[in-house]
Amino acid sequence: MPHTVVAVNIDIREERPSDHGSVRELNVKAFPTDAEARLVDLLREDTRPLISLVAVADGRVAGHILFSPVRVEKAPRSALVLGLGPMAVTPERQRQGIGSRLVREGLERSRGLQAAAVVVLGHLEYYPRFGFQPARPAGLYFRAPEMDPYFFVLELEPGALGALSGEVRYPPPFDRV
Repeated sequence: MPHTVVAVNIDIREERPSDHGSVRELNVKAFPTDAEARLVDLLREDTRPLISLVAVADGRVAGHILFSPVRVEKAPRSALVLGLGPMAVTPERQRQGIGSRLVREGLERSRGLQAAAVVVLGHLEYYPRFGFQPARPAGLYFRAPEMDPYFFVLELEPGALGALSGEVRYPPPFDRV
């Protein structure tokens, strides 16, 4: 595994409307298709609450992370569960700790919204380092069983997972890209 260089002069802040073009360009560069870029655009339009953070390095957007509410099949009405993603770091800035800083700050903001838990469909080796655990043993699953190894949950409110179970459904924009 290549050595990770930790980025220093990185500012993590809320995304501003003036960042939209840079975030779109970042997502197009970071992923094989423009699906994630289109997804971010759609989620901004009608999904609340939304946590959308950027990492700024040398005056330029170098990373972006989004958290949006998901529905859990069996959950108390008051339980807020957020889905992490998409997250992207510009290719030339990867492996510098930017993604980790975005995840940590996003999780702190999720706690600030009193979210019960956060789910993510993502990398097997990456998300467990933040405390995420496989979702299926916790009673949560994504609609595609073949994704079980990549679907994780992090309990933010102690005991919250005991009240959550069943299929996790992402906001409608996820089905439109």
